[in-house]
Amino acid sequence: MKSGDRLVVTGGAGFIGSEFVRQAIGRGYDVVVIDKLTYAGDLERLKDVKRQFDFYKIDITDFKKLLRVFKKLKPKIVVNFAAETHVDRSILDAAAYIRTNVVGTQSLAQTARQVGVKRFIHISTDEVYGEIERGQFDETAPLNPSSPYSAGKAAADLLIQAYRRTYQFPVIIVRPSNNYGPWQYPEKFMPVVIYKAMKKQKIPVYAQGLNVREWLYVSDCAQGIMAVMEKGRIGEIYNIGSGLEVKNIDVVNHVLKVLDKPKGLIQFIQDRPGHDFRYSLNFAKIQKELGWQPKVSFEEGIRRTIVHYQIHKSWLEKKVAYLRPYWKKVYRKI
Repeated sequence: MKSGDRLVVTGGAGFIGSEFVRQAIGRGYDVVVIDKLTYAGDLERLKDVKRQFDFYKIDITDFKKLLRVFKKLKPKIVVNFAAETHVDRSILDAAAYIRTNVVGTQSLAQTARQVGVKRFIHISTDEVYGEIERGQFDETAPLNPSSPYSAGKAAADLLIQAYRRTYQFPVIIVRPSNNYGPWQYPEKFMPVVIYKAMKKQKIPVYAQGLNVREWLYVSDCAQGIMAVMEKGRIGEIYNIGSGLEVKNIDVVNHVLKVLDKPKGLIQFIQDRPGHDFRYSLNFAKIQKELGWQPKVSFEEGIRRTIVHYQIHKSWLEKKVAYLRPYWKKVYRKI
């Protein structure tokens, strides 16, 4: 792949997708963003490059509309970020997750196949592997999802692999670990902690806060996906991790320390159903084959993220105002 190639990014107004769009534009790609603009999508994330991409508001489950646009655009590459991604919401109502993450992936893959796309990069998640007590998951590990969200993503992975086997579809699957960073929607753990600490509100932490996640800064993730798109082998799967495994309670304590807030803000709440205890990825494959390495330390990533939300307080407050009824459902004891 080379700069100037037409690149369609679905879910490009989302958190990780928008970071990828900004990087792709910086590398000279002819970028087209397709996004349904659900509650979590926001073109404000792309305001710094708003005149440098074309945009289509489309639900990826709408095959006929997708096909019309793809026939017009004739893209060489598709990177599929479009998904419902929040585990807690999937537990409350799984239907949207199956519709977008499974049916939508099939619709998009079929569209890309019909117009002869040369590369289709499907963004999955480390959660398709389920939890692991010791060791790490490499790309050959069996899928064992725990939540409706991760089950839908695992189903999409299997479907897209079947397209490869059946139709010689040019797909590559990427499975990143937990992302964090600027512009993340404040239903996810990191921005919830930062927002509530900034406001001196009670911070909800499931169970004892001992669950372990591998934290990957969003710009590092997007750079890894870019490396896969440009140099990855068709038909392969690539884990993108950081090696930075941190307990949830330690994440909270670090944010509180940076913001100089008291630990008394922490409030432990009842654990969510099916809560995976630990994720950990072996990402040696992308390191050895593509030369990618994470660059941003956990401490630096947290600092950048906090500074971003301090600068963009009005954006954060607007999103939180919309989220309050949802928070009442999820964090009932707060």
